[in-house]
Amino acid sequence: MGLENVRRLAKGRLAPGSSYAGNVTPDEAWDILAADAKAVLVDVRTDAEWNFVGIADLRALDKKPIFISWQNYPGMAKNEEFLADLSDAGVTPDAPVLFLCRSGARSASAAQHCTAAGFNECFNILEGFEGDADGSKHRGQISGWKKHALPWVQG
Repeated sequence: MGLENVRRLAKGRLAPGSSYAGNVTPDEAWDILAADAKAVLVDVRTDAEWNFVGIADLRALDKKPIFISWQNYPGMAKNEEFLADLSDAGVTPDAPVLFLCRSGARSASAAQHCTAAGFNECFNILEGFEGDADGSKHRGQISGWKKHALPWVQG
């Protein structure tokens, strides 16, 4: 699927009132990262999630995820230094930025915030890294980066 088609589909999945570039599936996020040398993946989960749940493995694309928490554990207060942390990591407003969290909520907030701050193309990765919980309250079985069998490693 071409990038323009992915962008069109992503925009069509936006909730009313959202202004970021769109919502992409995990597979579409991979396609954007593979096709656009400037595209970056920003994982907005917490340090504990990165270490104990796992992280996206972008080595096949000769890329690395950028790890910046949107909210700080344990209180889950918003990271007030988020934009500065992005800048420090070398993320520029002209790069396509794909935000990833556990299930797609924090990443949507980060995409909205960065768009309002002047970033041109921010995407939320639907389903997140682990996706929805199943009947046994386990994640990674119904949806998400892991369920889509995209590369990942244990942190």
